[in-house]
Amino acid sequence: MVLFKQGFLSADVVMKIARISTKNSSTYGIVVDGRFASRETLQKNLGRALPSSVCDFFELLALNAKLKAKLVSAAEKADKAIDSVKLLAPVDGRPKVICIGLNYIDHVRELGVKPPDEPIMFMKPYTAITGPADPIEYPSHITKLDYEAELGIVIGRRCKDVKMRVNDNITGYVVFNDVTARDLQFKDGQWTRGKSFDTFAPIGPWVVTADEIDNPQNLKVVSRVNGEIRQNSNTRNMIFDVEAIVSFVSRVMTLDAGDIIATGTPPGVGVFWKPQPRLLKVGDMVEIEIEDIGTIKNKVIAKV
Repeated sequence: MVLFKQGFLSADVVMKIARISTKNSSTYGIVVDGRFASRETLQKNLGRALPSSVCDFFELLALNAKLKAKLVSAAEKADKAIDSVKLLAPVDGRPKVICIGLNYIDHVRELGVKPPDEPIMFMKPYTAITGPADPIEYPSHITKLDYEAELGIVIGRRCKDVKMRVNDNITGYVVFNDVTARDLQFKDGQWTRGKSFDTFAPIGPWVVTADEIDNPQNLKVVSRVNGEIRQNSNTRNMIFDVEAIVSFVSRVMTLDAGDIIATGTPPGVGVFWKPQPRLLKVGDMVEIEIEDIGTIKNKVIAKV
């Protein structure tokens, strides 16, 4: 059965939303057939203004379902090939970053713990967000740095207490790495400090609109370190699915356009690797790949 086709974006047009670095600043735009059309190009071809913020652009799409097809048409004269530009994190401003813990049944089994009765929530600050090819900084006072491959949900419009038509509030999906300082996580007994350092939330490479994903509960999730597969699972192993997570979080807090919800990680993180931990080192290259979305690739560097 095809899921998530009933949201605010029409199902007959494929589009990705990206942000890129420019000579003087940055801009957002859309990716169609491997080429990037900037906001400025889209405005010119559409003959209308578009929001300066990509998060406001998400909300505009939520309120105008017919706009998407017009945008794709306006992108026919795209600026440049997507592989010729520097991609930034595909959200701007100060979005909330909400994370869900212990949400894969195979990860729960790996740990030998009881599955949670409801989603376990924690948060990262927006300052942890970094781009799909930017470095992960390894602070000098940290001793156990780890990776976590996750599917990220991007909220499309302000919502609260969502019970019905949950998908109408989702712009799309991103690849997310919940980088964690395990020594601080275990020392503190809670997760905020160990997950909140700058660069500890690489995301990207773009937002794949929800209508492009036939079923977010059937996507392969893989992490690699220096080319070696460390995690290899599927979102069908989630304990709480995308709809349940968005509904649950929205009953706790108001969600805004551009907010990110990371949906948990499968087994194979470094700290629980058998027969001994395999944590990150300076110089390691970490890749997170999610089927039908893309790959982010971040090198670990020493924090100066």
